[in-house]
Amino acid sequence: MTIRLLVVDDDPLVRAGLAFMLGGAEDIEIVGEAADGSGVDRLARELRPDVVLMDIRMPHVDGLTATETLRARPDAPEVIVLTTFHADEQVLRALRAGAAGFVLKDTPPAEIVAAVRQVAKGDPVLSPAVMRQLMTQVSTAPPGDRAARARARIALLADREREVAVAVGRGFSNAEISARLYLSVPTVKTHVSRVLAKLDLNNRVQIALLVHDAGLLDDAEGDVG
Repeated sequence: MTIRLLVVDDDPLVRAGLAFMLGGAEDIEIVGEAADGSGVDRLARELRPDVVLMDIRMPHVDGLTATETLRARPDAPEVIVLTTFHADEQVLRALRAGAAGFVLKDTPPAEIVAAVRQVAKGDPVLSPAVMRQLMTQVSTAPPGDRAARARARIALLADREREVAVAVGRGFSNAEISARLYLSVPTVKTHVSRVLAKLDLNNRVQIALLVHDAGLLDDAEGDVG
């Protein structure tokens, strides 16, 4: 399968560098480029990319706004945020909006290619360690209303689904959740799919953020295994 990629960055040198490094991958086709977030939604509809590599900071319409617009669509492409910061509030907001992860602009080319391939398969590129670092450095305790909303949404889950959601929030893989909760891997996958559907979320990153906002990663009741 050829992965259709849209590159969005206001710096033409960055776009050229990304095109050069990604153009060498036989399974990736760069179908378009944009210098600002304002035209991304239109381009995505016209070009139908599988993945959008999105700069987070652009002068007119930033990558956060463009990501929120894209991910609100039912046929949304996956989004990888490009940033120069390891931990940044805008990156966290993009993840909440449904971005599948982020990569630093100085990431080695092979890792960016790997990230595009991983996201195209439906897997987030944010490692559990980076997720914990991001939430620790950027996100202090959420405001009371956001925490309350998160707990209300988690309350929609059955007990087993909630346990799986907490395990996802702790960064465990499906195989690790299977071992800890004494479930088969296919059953874990089914529970994850149900959690995503019930909570109207796009990916495991959003599950982790919601569990964090609900305070379940710190609660003794949220322990798994």
